[in-house]
Amino acid sequence: MAVGCGIAVANLYYNQPLLGLMAVDLGVTPATIGMIPMATQVGYALGLLFLVPLGDLIDRRRLIMMQTAALVVAMAVMGLAPGFAVVLATSVAIGIASTVAQQIIPFAAAMADERSRGQVLGIVMSGLLGGILLARTVSGVVGEHFGWRAAYGLGVALTIGLGLLMAAVLPRGPAKPQGGSYLALMASLAGVARRHPLLVKSSLVQATQFWGFSVFWSTLALHLQSPAYGLGADVAGSFGVLALIGVLAAPVSGRLADKRGPDVVIAAGLAAVGIGFLCFAFWHGIAGLVVGVILFDFGVQLSMVAHQARIFALEPAARNRINTVFMTTLFTVGAVASASASYAFEHGGWFAVTLLGLGATVIGLLVHWGWRPKQ
Repeated sequence: MAVGCGIAVANLYYNQPLLGLMAVDLGVTPATIGMIPMATQVGYALGLLFLVPLGDLIDRRRLIMMQTAALVVAMAVMGLAPGFAVVLATSVAIGIASTVAQQIIPFAAAMADERSRGQVLGIVMSGLLGGILLARTVSGVVGEHFGWRAAYGLGVALTIGLGLLMAAVLPRGPAKPQGGSYLALMASLAGVARRHPLLVKSSLVQATQFWGFSVFWSTLALHLQSPAYGLGADVAGSFGVLALIGVLAAPVSGRLADKRGPDVVIAAGLAAVGIGFLCFAFWHGIAGLVVGVILFDFGVQLSMVAHQARIFALEPAARNRINTVFMTTLFTVGAVASASASYAFEHGGWFAVTLLGLGATVIGLLVHWGWRPKQ
């Protein structure tokens, strides 16, 4: 499941180190090419909202296989897209289909017992986070040497491998869906949020970190290609290897959340993200970026797993809908963040981008410590 999550979610992030190459090939400005990661995240938010709840209604294994097939088709179209309009539309489709990773996570949570759910989620999230980060590295290297379209061709091959892997290893329904109608299921989403104010709080706090995550990664390639650095997509992608240190945070966070509760873990994650953005803002040069990336990604993953361990314990029969509320909030905010980051970079440079991320982190700390909802 960890490997499957990693391969699936990687498709969402191939474009980030390729943006400079795509802008040149498609003949658009940096602000316009920033619509590509935004469109992918909008698609992901749509998939989270309209597809992920289906895991509470129909067989999760069958749903995963269907979404994987759709993802193969979308990735193939992206690699062959003739112009910006097709690239933009296909980015939305890739985002929608890539939510197959978010079908796997509640599947894993349902299979785990109460005492080890955080640890299990930490393992699965390690795979997902590794996919997010290595996607940038792989696509950056492939794009720099073979063109951005070749990176999507590789994505097609890996996604076919994902389908074969899931068909071979996924169990057939250890958590049985509850049945009912799709419209009733969708109508119940608001009720799930109302019943669980702790879910709303977790969604908002993690969304502030995902804002920073999206702001940084959607502009890093443009920053490194600026005259101050003059570096290519392969270097931008290589920062994903550094950020893999953050993957180590996922199982650690899961174990700590199981033993000590999530509040302290979440606060530590927020603090690490804030320090990372301070490094980006005031420590100029590659060294500041390196240290900032390590702290930043470690912090995001610490709080992510702690939040998930908390929310998946709230209502076992509604885990997919809980995941929908949580992740839709994150990726809706992330889409806005990507668009705002491109605008900020074009008009205010890298420092304006770092202020966007740091401000969101401060808001997250205030919400985390200032709002104590009763569950």
